[in-house]
Amino acid sequence: MKSSSLVEFVRDVYQSSEFIPLHAPVFDGNEKKYVTETIESTFVSSVGKFVDEFEHQIEAFTGSSRAVATVNGTAALHTALYMAGVERGDLVITQALTFVATCNALYHMGAEPVFVDVSPVSLSLCPKAVEAYLTVHAEVNESGCIHRQTGQNIKAVVPMHTFGHPAELDELLAVCLRWKLVLVEDAAESLGSFYKQQHTGTFGDFGALSFNGNKIITTGGGGIVLCKTQESGQHVKHVTTTAKQPHPYEFYHDEPGFNYRMPNLNAALGCAQMEVIDSYLQQKRHLAGLYENFFADSAYTFVTEPDYAQSNYWLNAVICPDREARDAMLKETNDAGVMTRPIWQLMHRLPMFEHALRGPLTYSEFIEAHLINLPSSPADILRA
Repeated sequence: MKSSSLVEFVRDVYQSSEFIPLHAPVFDGNEKKYVTETIESTFVSSVGKFVDEFEHQIEAFTGSSRAVATVNGTAALHTALYMAGVERGDLVITQALTFVATCNALYHMGAEPVFVDVSPVSLSLCPKAVEAYLTVHAEVNESGCIHRQTGQNIKAVVPMHTFGHPAELDELLAVCLRWKLVLVEDAAESLGSFYKQQHTGTFGDFGALSFNGNKIITTGGGGIVLCKTQESGQHVKHVTTTAKQPHPYEFYHDEPGFNYRMPNLNAALGCAQMEVIDSYLQQKRHLAGLYENFFADSAYTFVTEPDYAQSNYWLNAVICPDREARDAMLKETNDAGVMTRPIWQLMHRLPMFEHALRGPLTYSEFIEAHLINLPSSPADILRA
């Protein structure tokens, strides 16, 4: 299979001879109408009807008890970690195969990542690898889960649902229960993905979604904290709005808070996007099927959803037979105006996380050297 044939295939799918991006937003609904309404109302900041409506739409779609909109996905994850009780000096188990925002949120909590391998089943955090690491390096006592060598508290486990493919959540929850750990889901990439018919981000105590411009739907920038209970959701809303006590004119703040509120302008975009999300998800699953057929009977392995899941196929991905084939495909496709990209560099290769504790990362390193992301925009791929 030559990269030139992939270029021809992608151009045929999108019916375009122009530059084809990795994932572009689509605005073919009520976006302009709702944004114009917001501007005319003058409620363009964090107070306005679209913020409330967007939160309610996400609650209904995901089945979350409470959804609280934030300014971006990193802010949502930062808030989720804060609410989960992660404190300065704590350790948090996560994957090295992730976007840097996962670890940035930990860093700004004053916590430290512990990198564990991902699973060949999901490309997300491997429950067997987490269990193996804890068995060797941790013990549970009255204080919780303690790292034997450092004496630090291991507080939480943070899987990131890679490219929208759900992690093995039942197994991760069982590990967390055995080791007295909190599960916080980085569901930034997995809006519209379901694990055994339940939406990602709703299994842990908290989950975080992202609505960046390249996500399934976008608010321009933005995120949401998914909360297990109404009570915790009320606290999240409070703490993300500077922890200000309601009052007609007095300013009283009862705990350190964040100014992480989503502006009404952004939420207006989100409301329009949620009206058509089912169509986007249908188109993306159709596109994934086209890619799967294209790579069938080749040396390249298209990444498909796990048997237990219904994935959103946010970014389609293919595993190349070797590093040389990967590099050749990246060069040829990008030179031809079809955007492909390698996966992120593993987090422990970055200077700020190079000294982090970690277990074996065998499969993460394999994926880093072999995987390419493919154009995945949902636009115009369900032509008759």
